[in-house]
Amino acid sequence: MQTPILQFGTSRFLQAHADLFVSEAMKRGEALGDITIVQTTGSSERSGRLAALAAPDGFPVHIKGKKDGRTIDEVVRVTSVKRALSALDQWAEVERIFAGETKLVICNTADAGYDVSRESDNLPESVPASFPGKLAKLLLARYRNSGEALTILPAELIPKNGERLKEIVTALANTWRLGGDFLSWLDEKAIFSNTLVDRIVSEPIEPAGAVAEPYALWAIEKRHGMVLPCNHPDIVVTEDIGRYEQLKLFILNLGHTFLTQRWLEAGLDRAMTVKVLLARPEMLLALQTLYADEVVPGFALRGMGKDAEAYVKQTIERFENPFLEHRLTDIHQNHAEKIRRRMGGFLDWSGADAPTLQAMLESVR
Repeated sequence: MQTPILQFGTSRFLQAHADLFVSEAMKRGEALGDITIVQTTGSSERSGRLAALAAPDGFPVHIKGKKDGRTIDEVVRVTSVKRALSALDQWAEVERIFAGETKLVICNTADAGYDVSRESDNLPESVPASFPGKLAKLLLARYRNSGEALTILPAELIPKNGERLKEIVTALANTWRLGGDFLSWLDEKAIFSNTLVDRIVSEPIEPAGAVAEPYALWAIEKRHGMVLPCNHPDIVVTEDIGRYEQLKLFILNLGHTFLTQRWLEAGLDRAMTVKVLLARPEMLLALQTLYADEVVPGFALRGMGKDAEAYVKQTIERFENPFLEHRLTDIHQNHAEKIRRRMGGFLDWSGADAPTLQAMLESVR
């Protein structure tokens, strides 16, 4: 069995985004091929997903919401995943697949996934602690085995995520003294592309599957020699994903973080969802005011005011999707880091006078 796509991460987001895209494209004969999923952590919660992810009849993704004025409520089966492995328990098999048959890597390791603080100063004999460490060791195995090029598409919500991941992997390779020839190969043959993913995936379906909105976007920055996972109407290949990245990160994601902060400060029900929170007039007004007084003016300073106004309108409609149960407890994960990246990132990028965002940033410094 050959699986040219290797995916690191078992999140419900990837199930309803990359895995679904590839599955839909395979039916049209427009996909690179099947997927092997690798669980990167030892979470007992996620380990239970492995068998279900690779089940022969696939796993369900329930698409619910409104798109182009139409109500969509349908369940699709995702059948693109053929293997699901644990990095901790099946490292030799992961290394064999990566070194040989893999042509494309997809990863989504959450906001803290690029942290390499637990790595030692030497290449570990066992499985590296961090995801970038794992990737560096696997790339070394590929260099020593086939030496063939491969494409790496990170899906973390980090500006210039491909460039950032490459910097971290290269720094580890230097720290571990893996040699100049490997570093040259890494620079030339490991094609890290910046990407931007956008879809609200609100609920898991156990043991595998998810509930998601109809809207979806996968913007991929073009790189020479890169390989794509598939052709899909929701994939955009562009010379510069900056516009897509800024709208998504500094409007939709920033809005989620702002609402989470207001929810925390109000001490509201832990089971509350975004749509229920926005049904409270004061919360909707606070979000609309933030967008109108601080966010859109910041985009206007960068010549993107009209784009921002349109995206704000679309974002509020998505937040109010009556079909999704998007819990604030889920959005709250890594909250302080999200404030730094979203509020702080927007202030640095736009240069706007945004006192509300500045106060949130100061609260986590």
